Amino acid sequence: MAILAIDAGTTGITALIIDTDGRTLARAYNEFEQHYPQPGWVEHDPEQIWQAVLTVVRSVLTETPTAPTCIGITNQRETVVLWDKQTLRSPLNAIVWQDRRTSALLNEPKFADVAERVQSLTGLPLDPYFSSSKLLWIKRNHPEIWRGVEAGSIAVGTIESYLVARMTGAREHITDASNASRTQLFNLKTGDWDDSLLELFEVPRVALPRVVPNYGRLAKTYGPSFLGLELDVTGMAGDQQAALFGQGCIEVGDAKCTYGTGAFMLMNTGDRIAESKNRLLATVAWQHPDGRLEYALEGSVFVAGAAVQWLRDGLGIISSSSDVEQLAASAPDSGGVTFVPALTGLGAPFWQPEVRGSLQGITRGTTRAHIARATLEGIAYQVYWVFKAMNADAGVPAARLRVDGGAAANNLLMQLQADQLQCVIERPANLESTALGAALLAGLGAGIWASVDELARLNPVRSTFTPGAFDQKGADAWREALTRLDN
Repeated sequence: MAILAIDAGTTGITALIIDTDGRTLARAYNEFEQHYPQPGWVEHDPEQIWQAVLTVVRSVLTETPTAPTCIGITNQRETVVLWDKQTLRSPLNAIVWQDRRTSALLNEPKFADVAERVQSLTGLPLDPYFSSSKLLWIKRNHPEIWRGVEAGSIAVGTIESYLVARMTGAREHITDASNASRTQLFNLKTGDWDDSLLELFEVPRVALPRVVPNYGRLAKTYGPSFLGLELDVTGMAGDQQAALFGQGCIEVGDAKCTYGTGAFMLMNTGDRIAESKNRLLATVAWQHPDGRLEYALEGSVFVAGAAVQWLRDGLGIISSSSDVEQLAASAPDSGGVTFVPALTGLGAPFWQPEVRGSLQGITRGTTRAHIARATLEGIAYQVYWVFKAMNADAGVPAARLRVDGGAAANNLLMQLQADQLQCVIERPANLESTALGAALLAGLGAGIWASVDELARLNPVRSTFTPGAFDQKGADAWREALTRLDN
């Protein structure tokens, strides 16, 4: 018995087939193109995403004789997709969570008057990060497409909704509660779309998907549309909530940080909606089939692994992302170089969408190694400020933090992080906790496991990093560099 997990990330699609012991039987990955039509804009072609899904699923099915019995899906959150309900074709590119084009829109007086109310309902501040303003931008800039949205012929959703529509041959239009809570159209208390928010952002309810729990019998794929597979979709969650589940953070106070394109720290708050005093987010962690909602406190760093990709693709100082650790370790320090990796603005706890990245302190003696080291330090300092805010909200300093994601394989980064946070970093056996979390939710929804208590053993801790000396000078230099960007 096995589970097919599909992780639709920001830069590529991963498919895994996982057995009932949590072991990966097959894995495939396929990148898709990133589109940057204007500075600050980030788009994806939905068709390229779908073709990448078909490619990786086809690949894993040929790698193992063990056939999957159900499907779990996890995805990049907040990215919005529109598609024709009959043809399933998208009339325009998806607007990605990193996109900043709605900054000016959210500065309109209309939003200044309701900012506090929006956050009280959704747990989210007004920021281009979330789906709501992206949809309003589409309405204003593509009225001919929006007429189809209002008429009910064009569907609106986030990535998991789009994938389910493609897998089921347009038979289902659903989203799960964790993804819905990231749109800024969802009421955390009622667990449904909020009419006052729909009115504020001018989104018709008819275009939105039905909200379902995070596990259970959610949909069934349609063979002619999905490689001949007719399987139940039994688990869905936004990528960070899936990683929280995959890391076994099921008790109140458990926390994890995923180092992917960005860095996302979540703490389980149980049935309590956390009201952050330090500019963090309240979000749905998951919804049980009986309707019970559990919540999390979240701090979102927009650029983490993406900064390393920029060193590779933008500057060309490394040939592969994995090279950054050896290059950075070849320098004892950053040589006075400070990198603020605000390549798509700053997220929590700063929320400055207009700020751009900077390399400061460069001299004639600056080398590639200094820049690589400053990049890893810049990631660690961003996460430090989120961790500090989370500890303040929780009232108790966290003694340990579980980590996952591609960049968590970097031993130097993890040690720098332990030093800055002054807590133990625990790295599990399976760094693909996002995909694993989707698989575990799916297995729970399919009845493969009877309860969450059975899942804790499936992703044990493999490595720990204990804190050394806290780099106060470096932390202060990074914060001072950020202050200079404000002016």
